[in-house]
Amino acid sequence: MGNCVSLQISCDQALSHACGCLFGERNYILMLEENLEVLQKTMQELKERRDDLLKRVSIEEDQGFQRLAQVQGWFSRVEDVESQVNDLLEAKSTETGRLCLCGYCSKNFISSYDYGKKVLKELKEVEGLVSKGVFYSVAEKIPAPKGEKKHIQTTVGLESMVEKAWNSLMNGESRTLGLYGMGGVGKTTLLARINNKFLQVVNEFDVVIWVVVSKDMQNEDIQKQILGKIGLDKNWKQETEKEKASEIYNILNRKNFVLLLDDLWSEVDLNKIGVPPITQENRSIIVFTTRSKEVCKDMEVDDEMEVVCLSRDEAWELFQKKVGETPLKSHQDIPTLARKVAEKCCGLPLALNVIGKAMACKETVQEWHHVISVLNLSGHKFPGMAEKILPILKFSYDSLKDEKAKICFLYCSLFPEDYEIGKEELIEYWICEGFIDGNRDDYGANNHGHDIIGSLVRAHLLMDCELTTKVKMHDVIREMALWIAYNFGKQEETEICVKSGVQLCHIPKDINLEAVRRMSLMSNQIEELSCSVHCPNLSTLLLRKNKLMDISGEFFRFMPALVVLDLSKNKSLVELPEEISNLGSLQYLNLAYTGIKLLPVGLKELRKLINLNLEFTFELESIIGISTSLPNLQVLKLFYSRVCVDERLMEELQLMEHLKLLTATVEDALLLKALQGVDRLASRTRALCIKNMTATVVILNTVALGGLQRLAIVNSKITEIKIDCESRERGEVLPMRISPGFKDLSTVYIVNLEGPKDLTWLLFAQNLRYLFVARSSKIKEIINREKGVSISNVLYPVIVVPFGKLEFLKVSELVELRRICWNPPALPNLRQFGFQNCPKLPRAATKFPKHDTNEAPNPLDC
Repeated sequence: MGNCVSLQISCDQALSHACGCLFGERNYILMLEENLEVLQKTMQELKERRDDLLKRVSIEEDQGFQRLAQVQGWFSRVEDVESQVNDLLEAKSTETGRLCLCGYCSKNFISSYDYGKKVLKELKEVEGLVSKGVFYSVAEKIPAPKGEKKHIQTTVGLESMVEKAWNSLMNGESRTLGLYGMGGVGKTTLLARINNKFLQVVNEFDVVIWVVVSKDMQNEDIQKQILGKIGLDKNWKQETEKEKASEIYNILNRKNFVLLLDDLWSEVDLNKIGVPPITQENRSIIVFTTRSKEVCKDMEVDDEMEVVCLSRDEAWELFQKKVGETPLKSHQDIPTLARKVAEKCCGLPLALNVIGKAMACKETVQEWHHVISVLNLSGHKFPGMAEKILPILKFSYDSLKDEKAKICFLYCSLFPEDYEIGKEELIEYWICEGFIDGNRDDYGANNHGHDIIGSLVRAHLLMDCELTTKVKMHDVIREMALWIAYNFGKQEETEICVKSGVQLCHIPKDINLEAVRRMSLMSNQIEELSCSVHCPNLSTLLLRKNKLMDISGEFFRFMPALVVLDLSKNKSLVELPEEISNLGSLQYLNLAYTGIKLLPVGLKELRKLINLNLEFTFELESIIGISTSLPNLQVLKLFYSRVCVDERLMEELQLMEHLKLLTATVEDALLLKALQGVDRLASRTRALCIKNMTATVVILNTVALGGLQRLAIVNSKITEIKIDCESRERGEVLPMRISPGFKDLSTVYIVNLEGPKDLTWLLFAQNLRYLFVARSSKIKEIINREKGVSISNVLYPVIVVPFGKLEFLKVSELVELRRICWNPPALPNLRQFGFQNCPKLPRAATKFPKHDTNEAPNPLDC
């Protein structure tokens, strides 16, 4: 019975299969032609849906978005099935030609059966893709990069330390690591190498955050850096430290993060900053560098590692690279002497770099013997910084031939660590202090000051800051400068007090006020100066970036020798006491970025004042009477100030016989024209802010404004900006040997400018380095092709490549912008480019070969 039942089921199955093949959908031969026709139509529908979707994706990608993975997957599947369908359709005529008996059979039954089966399979695949090709969203915002790659120069001897640190973090139980060692030993470079290795680890960490922490830095500064790195562009000025910490915690608590802190000087309470605790569960990592082993203990790290000096062979290898082949081959005895010099550096990379570069031009035996003699006098042992490192670094200082350059260098130590000092600002200090003379060229520049800065940069005692006209000191060099000032300088010249960024709330009492000549209390928390201080020898007082609200008259009563007073960036300071008149020796007064409303009447007693900075004073009402109050003024800065050039101020300015440098703000087109018509004022104008101006045409004369360096145009309605290269005095176009453009204009800042459709006139600024354009709704292109070619022909050979010097470019909220320049390679030196909310700017127009995404400087502060 069992066999009969089994046979019955088999027969039924066989009958069902046979019927399906003859009459059902599996009759691949009978349904072949119909299925092929449906396949072709459905495939065409699929391709049309794909093309429509591609257009949507392209629009999103042009606006800076990234297509979704599921969309890309659908595209890939469509591509695969299209290839397979094409293969089937190519065989169509052959396979249908085999059909016979009205399509019920085939001359090659097996081949036609297999072909028909494949056709039906592909038809179902295509139909499935059509139904799945409906997407509500096709792209998403491109995620922020995981971190910033650090550019590292060729190093020597770091490989083993990199591997040791990496293995400690990735292969062991350590999740926090402290790298400690003396200044200049290479801790930052080691951390940079670790940073770059983390960026190469795929899917392990969500974000790699690099934070520079200097001795004077406060929690809010660290929070600001972290918030910037995790992609929060919100303005955090109004939020408290606690609110910022909460935001940081909420974000990082959901991520696997790496936090790299460079240059810790003391314990940092990461909990107050908002950094979540490191646990085995969140698998995050913290690494920091410090000069103190105690900081590693205070931070309770899992592991600590000393970054040691280079071995003798490694030090010699690095020293040779810095000195170069030419000096070492110039005499057979020099390599032996050079080894002795390298040994004096005790393997410290910073010293090897500084001394090696200083020796790169020494090609005689006598010079090398002299160097060894100097270094021997400084001591050879290495018990500590003062005994070994600083005397070696002091060699670069001692090598300065100009005594004035040495004094100017020591003055730079008054500024906080990592502080970027404007070159022009530094020169103004030096002039007023009497270190250099105050002679200026026709455009107000002090060439002697720039020459000294150049010599200090070349001696590696100052460093040029990227993309700015500023310099700064390496922290070890700054320590060396302070050490020299306290121990080796002439007592009457170098008695200094530097207490910046230490959260002082009042003038410290541990200062010898009777003796101090220069005092820096920058970046503190001082709110008022009410006490009387007796400082008979004080010549420089730097109070920048405190929280000053009130200064009593008593404070200025006993400072008869004060020459430089910097009160800038005290935004709550709204007035000065009349007793400022007691500062009879004052030559430099900086009130930039303060809330000052009126200048005190007592200011007129400061007959020696030659430099007054009132830039970015948005509350200052008037300076009328300044020509008689301050008849000896040489520098007057009113850039981006509420005080604008009007008819009365024009008269005042023309009465100032000694004025050599002016920065101004203008609101009226006629007054702008009048300013340019007064050669003595126009030629001395270094910065010009055009704001709230309404005019059909504004003309800027390149001859009159020959010394212009910064130009801002804000909140203005100007239909056209024209450039005039004609000499007012001679009434003729200048010969080509004289630059017809703005030869010194390096920074242009344009915001809320309504009217122009392009900014092609900027080609007349042939040395432009920084350009920022925002919220100007009619601008369609920065450089128009036809106008650009016309201007280039006029300026040739002065301008061979348009925007050839431009390094920083940012465009923001330009809703009609479609093009930067018709020829992007015309920006060969562009290093940083940013664009935001420019919906019509094609993605192709945002690609430049050299640009990176590092944080860019404020153009107004360059």
